[in-house]
Amino acid sequence: MGFVSGVVLGLIFGIALVVAFVLSENSRARRRSQRAAYIAALSRLTVEDSRKLLPKEFFPPWLTWLNSELVKVWPYVDQAASQMMKALVEPILEQYRPAILDSLTFSKLTLGTVAPQFTGVTIVESGDNGVIMELEVKWDGNPSIILNVKTIFGVALPIQVKNVSFTGVFRLIFKPLVDELPCFGALTYSLREKKKLDFTLKVVGGNTKSIPGLSGAIEDTIRDAVEDSLLWPVRKVIPIVPGDYRDLELRPIGVLDVKLVQAKDLINKDLVGKSDPYAVLYIRPIRDRVKKSKTIDNELSPVWNEHFEFEVEDIATQHLTVKIYDKEGVQDDELLGCAQVQLKDLEPGKLKDIHLALVKDLENRKPDTKNRGQVHLELIYSQFGEENGFGGLLAAGAQPFGMTSLEKVLSNGMNGQRLSSLSPGKRKDIIRGVLSVTVKRAENLTSTDLGGKADPYVVLTMKKTDAKKKTRVVPKNLNPEWDQTFDFVVEDALHDMLIVEVWDHDTFGKDFMGKLALTLTKVLHEGEYDGDFPLDGVQSGQIFLHLKWTPQPI
Repeated sequence: MGFVSGVVLGLIFGIALVVAFVLSENSRARRRSQRAAYIAALSRLTVEDSRKLLPKEFFPPWLTWLNSELVKVWPYVDQAASQMMKALVEPILEQYRPAILDSLTFSKLTLGTVAPQFTGVTIVESGDNGVIMELEVKWDGNPSIILNVKTIFGVALPIQVKNVSFTGVFRLIFKPLVDELPCFGALTYSLREKKKLDFTLKVVGGNTKSIPGLSGAIEDTIRDAVEDSLLWPVRKVIPIVPGDYRDLELRPIGVLDVKLVQAKDLINKDLVGKSDPYAVLYIRPIRDRVKKSKTIDNELSPVWNEHFEFEVEDIATQHLTVKIYDKEGVQDDELLGCAQVQLKDLEPGKLKDIHLALVKDLENRKPDTKNRGQVHLELIYSQFGEENGFGGLLAAGAQPFGMTSLEKVLSNGMNGQRLSSLSPGKRKDIIRGVLSVTVKRAENLTSTDLGGKADPYVVLTMKKTDAKKKTRVVPKNLNPEWDQTFDFVVEDALHDMLIVEVWDHDTFGKDFMGKLALTLTKVLHEGEYDGDFPLDGVQSGQIFLHLKWTPQPI
């Protein structure tokens, strides 16, 4: 009896220990999750947020001193900077002057009596013989800015720029460091980040709305001028010690070649039918650097397969931005979603195939919980003056016919044939060969028959030529195996696509079981590869393919 009682008590004690341990671990896990949430929230705090939460005594006194000194010298800064800004910005205003205007110049430009305030200072680590300082600046000023505007209709209007509010981060680079006072050879300055720029336009003695479209055109021109003249990587170099500082000036260091492949599962903004999407891509958001795709009507999963090329000036800080809009016709086009790629994540000369989730706003720090679809890109970054991973086609003398960098890289696999020996008429046909596609098998296909099965077969189509191949039908199987190989002669591999469709064979028709669109970029790079690909347009299913490329001489 005592033995039984001991066993029972031991079991109860053991169970109690296990329960206590589980409860303790769950409590620790909850505390860790809460701490992680607090840390994540703190990491999203800006300097402005911290100023709202913390009293002034928590901020360094030298920052207050710096702002008070700036107030004292601001009248002198105003006199010097006003003339410099006028000389700097006016030619850029002329460059971006809209077609509705005959001329756009300053008649008056002063920065006013209200000095900006420094709200934060950061020293950026730099191991390249220099010091980088970033100053966060907030300015709600009272400048006196009057533009002389003359329209193509001969109407002259003095337009005042009012209610200017600006928040941004200025970058100062003290480089190179030298052994004589002031210990640096040159000062380079730039607007590192433009967080906010708001202003209003008012016709002196009139209304900008008297001429439709005038206010918007001038506002866009001013914003473009700020972007092109001040925003990083644009920089101004001021020599302090005599020397050669050309390496500090703005210059392209490479080229980013972008293939906009497709988007999937975009949100529908139209009440009748589907959205009509197009994409806008840029690294620097100025007018002549922004690229735009064609519009695909009535489609939420558009396939573009378009190439674009961008100059890169600073791979460490620049990024590629993609915005997808719904074409509205008369009304303003509506943003469907946007995404960014950091260029520092790209390896020179190597293909990066990337699928980016679209978000509502790139500036919003809060996570976007709504599914806005995704965009598919293929990227190659090529540095100037250096060989890339595919033979260094960017070397001097190897850039004929205005080819994109992607074409230069891929065309290196043409059996050693020299591009310079080709006639300009063959430029579009230089990537020619045979694409061999082995349809191996599919898994977890969606049932379309009443009995829970299907009779699947695959149709392969080359998009540009509409050449088609079809597998045999595998009866009553949702995990079919084909192991069939088909060859396609491809004349323009860089701009063609392989369309893979899975169908259910029925006596009186066919049912859709999924679709896939593949560019040929990867097989051109690697020669051959195996891949398993999810099927679009259905709940489940993936297909396994082997692709092989055999180049042919031209």
